[in-house]
Amino acid sequence: MSRDPTLHQRRRAPTPVELAGIPWLALLTPAEREIAVADLKIGEAQPGDLVCRIGRPVTYWFGVVDGLLKMSGENADGQTLTFAGLPPGGWFGEGTALKREIYRYNVQTLRKSLVAGLPVDTFHQLLDHSIGFNRFVMNQLNERLAQFIAAREIDRMNNPDLRVARSLAALFNPVLYPGVGEVLRITQQELAYLVGLSRQRVNEALAALEAQGTIRVEYGGLRVLDLPALRSRMFS
Repeated sequence: MSRDPTLHQRRRAPTPVELAGIPWLALLTPAEREIAVADLKIGEAQPGDLVCRIGRPVTYWFGVVDGLLKMSGENADGQTLTFAGLPPGGWFGEGTALKREIYRYNVQTLRKSLVAGLPVDTFHQLLDHSIGFNRFVMNQLNERLAQFIAAREIDRMNNPDLRVARSLAALFNPVLYPGVGEVLRITQQELAYLVGLSRQRVNEALAALEAQGTIRVEYGGLRVLDLPALRSRMFS
């Protein structure tokens, strides 16, 4: 019986349109860009595919060209903990790639997605020679630290509206996820997976946030009208 090809086996060269959606390429010199483009690969991931798996050695530095991924782990009781949602424009795993370690988290697709991968050896080559690439990775690490500190705070929040608001604000981070813009394509069920609430409760929270003028629910996604409010306002 034949098996479907793995995500790695389905990899291919990126198209010009896909390359245009990779934010750090514009920071490279022409020679550096030529090296990166020659080694970049695109994988067409299906819903449920594992892009990274706990215990596997790092081989690529990954980014989301299109779609939605979830980064998660497990606690001592075997319960799944969601660390972050990964929308378009987001690159992740730079810490693991820097140390060439095994993954301590899973990254799974929530819907059909296009995932870009830069081989870890090329990642280190650019780190060793490219000032623009170093600045991008440094900014990534700084923003990622703030994101995970915020995620710890979200986990301790008992107010569902506040949990949804802060989780949405994280997904609209312009540094980590420049491909999102003002509208995030996400379903209520996908948001429920990321926030750790039921779909019904997420729907109620979105209705409350919309009534307060911070978001607008549109066909196939959400538009943020007041990002500072999502980040700072205390919702009753």
